[in-house]
Amino acid sequence: MEIINEKYLSEEMIRELAQQFNIASPYPFIMMDNFLKEELAETLHSQFPDNTKLDIHWNGLNENKSEGCNFENFDEAFRVLKQTIMSPEMSQWIEKTTGVKDSIVTDDKLGCGVHQGKDGSFLDVHVDFNMHHTANKYRRLNLLIYLNKNWKTEEYGGELELWNADMTNCDHKIAPLFNRAVIFETNHYSYHGYSKISLPEGETRKSFYTYFYTDDQGNQKSYHDTTFKSRPDEDTSKKVKTALKENIKNGVKKTFKKLGIKF
Repeated sequence: MEIINEKYLSEEMIRELAQQFNIASPYPFIMMDNFLKEELAETLHSQFPDNTKLDIHWNGLNENKSEGCNFENFDEAFRVLKQTIMSPEMSQWIEKTTGVKDSIVTDDKLGCGVHQGKDGSFLDVHVDFNMHHTANKYRRLNLLIYLNKNWKTEEYGGELELWNADMTNCDHKIAPLFNRAVIFETNHYSYHGYSKISLPEGETRKSFYTYFYTDDQGNQKSYHDTTFKSRPDEDTSKKVKTALKENIKNGVKKTFKKLGIKF
């Protein structure tokens, strides 16, 4: 845990974070600025892999972004961060701050990696898939560490939106500022995403992601894949297309799961 800002490792701060997490709405979350030690954060920013080093690129109805977990092609600083995130010490810290016990991070693309969005990138509001398809563990928490220096929120947009359970209101907007970390509970109503961003040439929206899993179901319900929901102000055509696509996708994947087919 040597790479984490010492401020967040004190027992007093851990108690404060736990209290914030438990009373937060629309679902449990905490936000921490200057989360990593400055030297590491600076290196992660300066050495952030460009899109040519990322192996997954989404460009569809509900998302436009790139991601990757091919750490062998990333700077050593990313492997150092991954090692810490996957450590037993991190699991213990997670338990103290969120109450989620015995969490693990899988060593694959569903464990940790990086996200990047260019001009026009967006991620529509959604709840995340709730089970790891091969480890058969429940996804309980997301950790996002933003690595955007000199981010002009009013001009660029890109805030993390936390929506209420019935998708009638965005309760919180969190700017993706440099070395800001957000942890939030993954459950059947943790709707989140970000609106289309407007960036100058050479700028991107950068983050490091981690998903924590446990054997305990927590607040998860029956199996579901990532499920997108339309914002109230979106046009009728997109609402219909999104609903149809998500119903078909989740129906097919639930059937696959019942049949024991890996996907």
